[in-house]
Amino acid sequence: MGTATRYRAAFNDPDAVRHSVPTFPWNSAPEGLATRRQLRTQGLRPGGQDIAGQILWRGVGGVRAAYLYRVALALPKRTATPAQLDAIAKALRARRTCSTCHTVRSYYIPGRYGECLTCAGKEQ
Repeated sequence: MGTATRYRAAFNDPDAVRHSVPTFPWNSAPEGLATRRQLRTQGLRPGGQDIAGQILWRGVGGVRAAYLYRVALALPKRTATPAQLDAIAKALRARRTCSTCHTVRSYYIPGRYGECLTCAGKEQ
């Protein structure tokens, strides 16, 4: 039995005997279950439903997990209101405005300087 087989067997628990939820190894989730990222690509969100399963794999720093949700219970993604979009635009503009010369720059003002690169004397 190879290392990959032992690894997949350690994370294969579809009946939730060893783990608190059904657990699957990488690339082995059954149809009808999806991660948040997979739901998002379909224009969906979990919508408050409980976790239906998890995928476990060995990654940087140890064992990693991705939670699975039922696609059938997922809800459409919400869209931002015009007021929310306006607030985001104002916040992003504030991040580009120098506190010293009040110029709106094409880049975000570095936090370490607190002012644009010209005022900080870092621009060449």
